[in-house]
Amino acid sequence: MQKKWLERTELLIKEKGIEKLQNANLLIVGLGGVGSFAAEFLARSGVGKMTIVDGDVVDITNINRQLPALHSTIGKSKVEIVAERILDINPDLELTKIKDFLNPESMEEVIDSQRFDYILDCIDSVTPKITLIKTAKRKKIKIVSCMGAGGKMDPAKVMVRDISKTYNCYLAKNVRKRLKKEKINKGIRCVFSNEIQAEESLKMTDGSNYKRSFYGTISFIPAIFGLYAAAEVINYLMKESK
Repeated sequence: MQKKWLERTELLIKEKGIEKLQNANLLIVGLGGVGSFAAEFLARSGVGKMTIVDGDVVDITNINRQLPALHSTIGKSKVEIVAERILDINPDLELTKIKDFLNPESMEEVIDSQRFDYILDCIDSVTPKITLIKTAKRKKIKIVSCMGAGGKMDPAKVMVRDISKTYNCYLAKNVRKRLKKEKINKGIRCVFSNEIQAEESLKMTDGSNYKRSFYGTISFIPAIFGLYAAAEVINYLMKESK
């Protein structure tokens, strides 16, 4: 008889923990270098229900850091590639795929469509990130928000803290500033790195791809952000199961 694929997980978190994961419903927004790894780690943990959201296709510049990005997948939908992969890991996963970049109106619609236990914000642009955080906060849904992984190389500097405790991260600074206007100063769990960003890795753009600039990235830092985000969710669910 084939052994249960979650046998090693069950040894650690026991049957009650497995049941909690199998009953969990998660929303992951953004399947880049952070979100794609978070989705896989959660699928491998035995989560029962998941919605993945991303309107992008694989670009050759994604290959250095994103799970769905291969030379053979350039031009293909990230949602479709990640979906196929995580269903191959966890065939019992109840998976909803949304191939779209969420605007404020559709974000509300997606969050209201199901009862989510936790939201993972893996968006790398400020305005939709703020909207997602505000919507989750207003609807009292737990959220972990991932900050900037670019321009950083030290894995030991990555951590999870409240938004009010983030520093040495330009994205987090921008998010804090925007949230302050909404009278949200704390209460959001964030994955960030306190390593000072390598300014020499900054590249300016013409703004046509909705970003005015971006930092260079290394393969492992976005993946570590995804790992920390997944761990935050799983450990929260384990506390709830006790």
